Amino acid sequence: MSTRRGPVMMAAKKVVFGDEARSALMKGINLVANAVKITLGPKGRNVVLERSYGAPQVVNDGVTIAKDISLKDPMHNVGAKLLQEVASKTDLKAGDGTTTSTLLCQELITQGLKAVAAGRNPIAIKRGMDKAVRRVIEDVKSKAKPCNGIEDIRSVATLSAGNDFVIGDIIATAYEKIGPNGSTSVEESQSLSDEVEFTEGMEIDRGYISPYFVKDQERQVADMKNPLILITDRKISAVSDIVGILESLVKSKKPLLIICDDLSGEALSTIVVNKMRGVLDVVAIKSPGFGERRKEYLQDIAILTGASFIAEDLGITLDSVKEADLGLAERVVVSKESTTIISTGDHQDEVTARVAQIRQQVENTDSTFDREKGEERIARLSGGIARIKVGAATETELKDKKLRYEDALNSTRAAIEAGIVPGGGTTLLHCARVIPALIDSLEDEDEKQGAKIVLKSLEAPLKQIAANAGLEGEVVLEKVRTMEFGQGYNARTDTYEDLIQSGVIDPTKVTCWALENAESIASLVLTTECLVVEIPEPKSGDGMGDLPGQDYDY
Repeated sequence: MSTRRGPVMMAAKKVVFGDEARSALMKGINLVANAVKITLGPKGRNVVLERSYGAPQVVNDGVTIAKDISLKDPMHNVGAKLLQEVASKTDLKAGDGTTTSTLLCQELITQGLKAVAAGRNPIAIKRGMDKAVRRVIEDVKSKAKPCNGIEDIRSVATLSAGNDFVIGDIIATAYEKIGPNGSTSVEESQSLSDEVEFTEGMEIDRGYISPYFVKDQERQVADMKNPLILITDRKISAVSDIVGILESLVKSKKPLLIICDDLSGEALSTIVVNKMRGVLDVVAIKSPGFGERRKEYLQDIAILTGASFIAEDLGITLDSVKEADLGLAERVVVSKESTTIISTGDHQDEVTARVAQIRQQVENTDSTFDREKGEERIARLSGGIARIKVGAATETELKDKKLRYEDALNSTRAAIEAGIVPGGGTTLLHCARVIPALIDSLEDEDEKQGAKIVLKSLEAPLKQIAANAGLEGEVVLEKVRTMEFGQGYNARTDTYEDLIQSGVIDPTKVTCWALENAESIASLVLTTECLVVEIPEPKSGDGMGDLPGQDYDY
């Protein structure tokens, strides 16, 4: 039987070469970068984004602005999309620094295209840029200082949130309570003010299976002290599966928490009857998570409490479980929708090893969802979760504040992880001092030109911060250039001072990723010789006439 397929219709493409292709990309890049860079620094402005539904959004966040821009000309739009990739990658890897990376990319491309137009070899320029950027990043890392104490955290968070001291104070309070391994989430509040809620211990989003397990009728919770914990991924329906362990508990009079896939039928009714008679003190909850994550969560709980994980895969049967296979917690509070386990702290070495293992998985994944779940597991094991509830008078203000909080939290995590450097654009300017020695060591003239392009481009963040503060960028630049590392211009107070002492600091990780991602996309644009885009087709008329601005189908 023969099957005939009709012809596949492909949209017509426009192909442009050389300077025309690069200048078209540059137009799109400039439109995005010019919209983003006005937000840089403590005196940066906001950008209003129109929404097809609801109120317009007023934002100060580089990646949000970049992602929202779509241009009508398809060639210009390709340039815009490339710059969006820079911001998105920096946001994904470091969580902040998207405005700096966008500005650096624009400057690298601008300087690079001048060199290419003058007849330089773009491939050699790229090699020179790569070498210069690597040397600068090494120097930045070597000069980084560890993030010590709450004051450094407060300074990083305040600076990242656009010098909002309230946000800095709240994030510092959260980290003071939960420690560096704790988890901090941002939620919307119904009130007008911002507040922080803390959860002690490991919180699981599963409540009791039966309301008969409730011990405190007024609060509707089961509060257990020093309970044993049975952890399994099986469903328990026959009482014969757990009768051995229940009989030993009757003798020892110890409370028991059962975490299982489900508890039903004869097993549930037997436990409930004995609980109501006062013979047993048992509470059962369903396993947290879904699919493969369920087993990971159960293993986390087993490690925290020192229990053996009774898994179906391992071939361990429930009727063979002894009291030695059960875990132990200092306290467990079970409500209708959640369970909090406070550990005894006896298995800290195993917990630390497990946290390190999960952190390795988080670093190796490209999935944002997997990364969030991994960080959530680390926080649960570390025993601290802070929920920042953001309040505002209007929806527009609320969205802007949430973005600022998220940026500040990401910066804080990056600072704790890889240390801090002076902010205000001075670190890149001062670390650029290693490039002249590199230029002298290079033999190829075009590679030297690539390194010079990086040297010139590293001035851009400081000049833009000064320009946004209403000053002449070149004047500020020349004054800071002669200062020692750590000294610089504080745009908030309009003074030249020791930036680390005055709290103007950036996470090392953010600075490095911003430069690395900017150079990555910039070098690709410089080596572009051909651009292929779809030609938009005119819409087919339906006799009704088109609305203004709807002449083409994209």
